[in-house]
Amino acid sequence: MKRSTWILIVVLFLLAATTYVVLQRPGESSSPASTGEMLVSYDSAAVDKLEITSGGAAVVLALEEGKWMIASPVHYRADGAAVTAAVSRGRRLELKGLVSSNPQKQSVFQVDTSGARVRVFARGVETANFLIGKVGTSFSETYVRREGSNDVYIADGPLSYIFVKSPKDWRDRVIFKADRDKIVNIAYRYGDTTFTVTFHDSVWKVDNAPASVSAVQSLLGSLSNFLTNEFVDSGYTPSSAPSAIVELLGTQIRFYQPKNSTKFMVQSSQSLQWYEVESWRASEILKRKKDLQLQ
Repeated sequence: MKRSTWILIVVLFLLAATTYVVLQRPGESSSPASTGEMLVSYDSAAVDKLEITSGGAAVVLALEEGKWMIASPVHYRADGAAVTAAVSRGRRLELKGLVSSNPQKQSVFQVDTSGARVRVFARGVETANFLIGKVGTSFSETYVRREGSNDVYIADGPLSYIFVKSPKDWRDRVIFKADRDKIVNIAYRYGDTTFTVTFHDSVWKVDNAPASVSAVQSLLGSLSNFLTNEFVDSGYTPSSAPSAIVELLGTQIRFYQPKNSTKFMVQSSQSLQWYEVESWRASEILKRKKDLQLQ
């Protein structure tokens, strides 16, 4: 065996031995079995605010008139499902064992300022405060710590993807959402060219011609949950008339395509917010008459 290979084997052995010694220091232990204990406890139905700080930046999520909103650093409608998932998961952080009680080791497990701090408020009062650290070696566990305690635990599940998000990722990406069964009339306008897609007497038609049922059903799927790719908060002002307008259920969705761009700027009559939509997503909605007619 080559000398370089032997050196590599020795180095790997020393690294493994060092890791074992570090993890077996007094005050530290680990256990793969669940203890049945939860990291924190609170009534999820009473929660009205979450404050999550990660990387020195904080995101505040708050209930406003029964709806979850991002209160800071921007004020915008939040993804209610994502917030509800975080609130629910926070009270179900089941501990699998104590890992360390040594405060000097908190940085190793990233349950110090390098981790994500989650503060939970119910009826305006803080009811839980804990830190989410790095994932465990199995990638199915996460290191956690209660605020005010030096005890670091291993909790079940990868948790960062639930709690650690940018403000953009907490935002509700819906441009337009509706029950697809209620969509029975869609009006298109491309400049001076107009046509309608209607459902009447159990038949879909494009103007007066039969429509392709599969094409219309695909369109309904896209329209009923139309999502943005990016949010535009810089006060975009269109330099020309809309490239296309799609109107349904009393709402106009206006598409603008800036010069030399493959993307679309989109605005709904329901909001002043501007959105940037990739061409592939826009093409799922921007159909021409021939795309929807029965061939």
